[in-house]
Amino acid sequence: MQNNTFSTLFVGQNLIKLKEVDSTNNFLKKLVSKSEPLAEGTVIMADHQFAGRGQQESVWQTQEGKNISTSIYLKPSFLPLSKQFYLNIAISLAVSEALSCFVPQGIMVKWPNDIYYQEKKLGGILIENTLTGSAFKSSVIGIGLNVNQSEFSESISGRATSVIQILQREVPLMDIMEKIFIFMEKYYLILRAGKYSILQNNYLVKLYNYQVSALYKHNGEIFEGTIKGVEDNGRLNVDTRNGLKVFNFKEIEFTHTK
Repeated sequence: MQNNTFSTLFVGQNLIKLKEVDSTNNFLKKLVSKSEPLAEGTVIMADHQFAGRGQQESVWQTQEGKNISTSIYLKPSFLPLSKQFYLNIAISLAVSEALSCFVPQGIMVKWPNDIYYQEKKLGGILIENTLTGSAFKSSVIGIGLNVNQSEFSESISGRATSVIQILQREVPLMDIMEKIFIFMEKYYLILRAGKYSILQNNYLVKLYNYQVSALYKHNGEIFEGTIKGVEDNGRLNVDTRNGLKVFNFKEIEFTHTK
């Protein structure tokens, strides 16, 4: 365990580094479940995560020591349940803004919380919340980013990219981690202050395909649509030939833009 590692107020001040773990989210959730109180902003970082998870139990594959596999513990008890997607927005903005310090152009957030560079996936975010009654108790924020991995399996090579592929040089993982934690604090404090309009506006600026006509798939059918916004509960608003449609998570699939 290392303390005072980053120039932040609380995110990353308690850093636990692991050589290998099934999932940093699972490891952190087990820590949280123990009786000893855990400091907000505690970070778990693993060199190798052999059973990392994405949204809806999809598997996140990563090469040992090449990428960022990390989980952060937050306690957003101030956040109304009706606004829970704003935590997702804050974290997505933090990660995208941090990466933009290294890759100045082309970093976007694909709804709801994938990190994209142009048309390819650079990383993803998995947020797992624990509730007490009708209030937030804690959140475990999992972040996986392709950084110094130069090759991917054939099944995903056409859809995935990494910082090293973009810049043609390696970037120290801790440099990116520090930027993520700095921006995470920034947006978390904006969230705590209830400045939802700032988060919403910044999210739309970074939103992949926002106000762009593109092709989507729903229930096996491909249709043309234009993303018009995201509701407080996270649902996506898409303008189609049949009017404005509203989609929940996993109800719509992004396909290639026209």
